[in-house]
Amino acid sequence: MLIQHSERTFRQSLLAMLGICFVIMMVALDQTVVATALPTIVAELHGFELYAWVSTAYLLASVVTIPIFGRLGDYYGRKPFVVVAIVTFTLASVLCAMASNMLLLVLARALQGIGGGMLVGTAFACIPDLFPDSKTRLQWQVMLSAAYGIANAIGPSIGGLLTHYVSWRAVFFVNIPVGLMSVFFVSRFLPRLKPKHTTQIRLDWLGALLITLFLGCLQLSVEWLPKQGLSGPVIYVLLTCLAAGFLAWKQQANNEHAILPFALFKDPTLAALFRLSLLMGFAMFALLSYAPLLLQGGFHLSASRAGMLITPLVVCITFASIINGRIVPHLPKPEVMLYLGFGLLLICVTGIMNISPQTAHSLIICLMMSGGLGLGFIMPNLTIFVQETCPRKDLGISTALLQSLRMIGGMLSTALVGSILNWRYEHDINQQFAKPVASLLNDPQVLVNVKGQHAAVLQMNALGEEGLLLIEQARAILSSAIQSSQWLGIAATLFAFWCLRSLPQIRFKPQGA
Repeated sequence: MLIQHSERTFRQSLLAMLGICFVIMMVALDQTVVATALPTIVAELHGFELYAWVSTAYLLASVVTIPIFGRLGDYYGRKPFVVVAIVTFTLASVLCAMASNMLLLVLARALQGIGGGMLVGTAFACIPDLFPDSKTRLQWQVMLSAAYGIANAIGPSIGGLLTHYVSWRAVFFVNIPVGLMSVFFVSRFLPRLKPKHTTQIRLDWLGALLITLFLGCLQLSVEWLPKQGLSGPVIYVLLTCLAAGFLAWKQQANNEHAILPFALFKDPTLAALFRLSLLMGFAMFALLSYAPLLLQGGFHLSASRAGMLITPLVVCITFASIINGRIVPHLPKPEVMLYLGFGLLLICVTGIMNISPQTAHSLIICLMMSGGLGLGFIMPNLTIFVQETCPRKDLGISTALLQSLRMIGGMLSTALVGSILNWRYEHDINQQFAKPVASLLNDPQVLVNVKGQHAAVLQMNALGEEGLLLIEQARAILSSAIQSSQWLGIAATLFAFWCLRSLPQIRFKPQGA
């Protein structure tokens, strides 16, 4: 139960929503600018083996903190946690910009993931607190879609331009002014709605630790198994993963205050929506994490040009979200939008698997638009459907769990695609080139780092080889490795269609329910 203040005026609601919008912009900007700059970052810091960890460290930290702070927000109110999260996220962004090697960058990204998880676990759940009526909420969510769209529209281009003309470090400083605006509007205008509870809150810290251990070991096993096989360290990590997973399941199943409340999965509608969020995150991050590397390393496009080609994807997410908010309340079967969304996403992923450096940029833009429209029809509907289905007392944890599962899907897909990509690229390089040449090309960062590439060409020329020709062949190998790994995204999307068959019809609650 929430202790509500007096009825808010339009101005008060508008200023409160502006605070949430700046938060959304900060998270969205970070995702898009970092994705575009990541190939250049890895090339400069010399750590391609940690390429996937720049994303998965953020996701792993977020996965655990989202449900924790979703639950804390349910008990203590969300505003204090939103403010702390903004400060944490902004300071972590500065640490990312100052990183001198890949390990420090990964650690800073993990801290940033904690701040991002706090934001997602609390900020998104503020919306139904402000606007309990679902139709009113959909109208106000147009502001969120617009904020998300502005960030996504300028994010890839800003990331590409800053990386190309200034430095990749500049992309992390983008968060500072947005973070300051977020703190100002949230602290001043977002009301603190205090929940009233008769029981004392208890957090399942042991469950959080076990879930972190399970997901971390799962990430390591997925990354190490293709490279090392069933070696001693891999077997140890697999056994730890299984033990942590079993203990986490027992802990969550028998805990009234579980981080992952299994009781919510007993509702068939919620269970189906949670599965769809996991699959959408898997397909989305498989595409977003590696499309910049395909365009820059495989197709030899500049960071700025790659950012321009990716921009239609993120812009169309917003465009579709705005359209969605206008038509979904009037549909007799609103879940049909999920079919449309996954269909458009499937077209995008399938098309990306089949493009080449000779493909017209207009076609690539159309494919990106298809993916953006699909995601724009999926993400807001999953959130609003969960909020309409779950009990009022579980609003925060249900929303947080939805976001956590999306990030778990993203973490798994980033790790799996990265492992397949690394194995396939290294295998094909060693198969097609002589050992001295293969040693110069076995790290894909040479295809992005201009200075390193020039040095490699000179060394190959000194060996009597045509250096530029071999670089182009290596690009083709990298493109093939990235594109062949995208079948995982296709499989996730097809499985989502199968899961949609079991989704019960969604019905919006009447106002005041």
